[in-house]
Amino acid sequence: MKLTIAIAALAAGSASAFTSPPAFGVSTQGCSALDSTAVAQPTRFDRLKKAYKGPKVDVSDAGLDFSYADFDAAVEATDYAFNRNDVVKGTVVQYDNGGCIVDIGAKASAFLPVGEAALVQAQGNSIENLIDIDAERDFEIISEEDENGQLLVSVRRIQYREAWEKVAARQGEDDVFEAEVIAVNRGGAICLVEGLRAFLPGSHLTGQLPTEDLIGQTLPLKFLEVNQEGNKLVVSNRRAVVEQQMSDLSRGDIINGLVKALKPYGAFVEVGGMSGLLHISQISYDRIEDLEKVLQPGMQVKCMIIDHDKVNGRIALSTKTLEPEPGDMLRDPALVFEKAEETAQRYHERMEAERKAREEAARDIVLGLGDSLDDLTGDSGDKEGDDPLADVSDNLDSLLS
Repeated sequence: MKLTIAIAALAAGSASAFTSPPAFGVSTQGCSALDSTAVAQPTRFDRLKKAYKGPKVDVSDAGLDFSYADFDAAVEATDYAFNRNDVVKGTVVQYDNGGCIVDIGAKASAFLPVGEAALVQAQGNSIENLIDIDAERDFEIISEEDENGQLLVSVRRIQYREAWEKVAARQGEDDVFEAEVIAVNRGGAICLVEGLRAFLPGSHLTGQLPTEDLIGQTLPLKFLEVNQEGNKLVVSNRRAVVEQQMSDLSRGDIINGLVKALKPYGAFVEVGGMSGLLHISQISYDRIEDLEKVLQPGMQVKCMIIDHDKVNGRIALSTKTLEPEPGDMLRDPALVFEKAEETAQRYHERMEAERKAREEAARDIVLGLGDSLDDLTGDSGDKEGDDPLADVSDNLDSLLS
């Protein structure tokens, strides 16, 4: 019994020792915090995994034309500078965000906006209709690199310069060309020449006014002014028409015209887009006191071309050469126009006869002069071989002595 009690007392003392507060003021909470912050030690497998660098590959440049050192030197020597306004080769790789991505060999792909894809763009055109994918072509750099190293490029600016070069070449040839009217305004019309907008003044438009009906028409034109620095391109329809018609006109031709204006010195007659002068002295053989009683603006007339200036597009006209009788233009202009071709034929025959008569008279004069010269150089009684200067030389010798 005593033994049982002693064992129980000993057990109670041991339990109180474990449950009593720790000495030196250390709490149980602090011990548990230290246990929770303990770092787990890596295992041997973790250390091997960290040190593993993959399978070892032996790299050799044996059998190659260059070494890796040569390749590094070539890379360092290569200039990857891309500056604004440089023209570089590039390949379109994909369409993106209303434009397309272009590989120009830079560290980042360049971007071509749709507005820079072509010089001439129809309204509503998409980038797919303007630029072919996987196509290599020239691009002009139009910006500096952004924060991502990307550049902006343009096709339109290259085409713009090429268009001015073609226009300058055409101006040098001074040939007639055709262009489409794309717009009209109060001063004239706008034509598209090699992709450039050219101004056609209303005063240089032949036979029509600059109205909406003109849009879409193709007109023959010639250049009036080409100024690339001032971005100024002016064309003329009248010069082109005049040149084409002047090449088919010659002196003596009978043409139909329309009286456009009366002046004290004569009338201006429009002939196929050209303006010809019918001088008052060429209207009739009789004297004209009042021009308005003979001709009125809007009147249809027939005239003969008596002179022309193909360079400046000017023609001189006459109706008096078509008069069957002198003064018929004052009495009956309709009769003059009705018999114009018949009268012109007689006029040409008369002019040809007069020309032959003048040539015959000139030949007679030349032959007469020839006979007179023969008489002057005829036999004067001098002996053959006599020196006509012999006496002169003797006289000079006597004077000098």
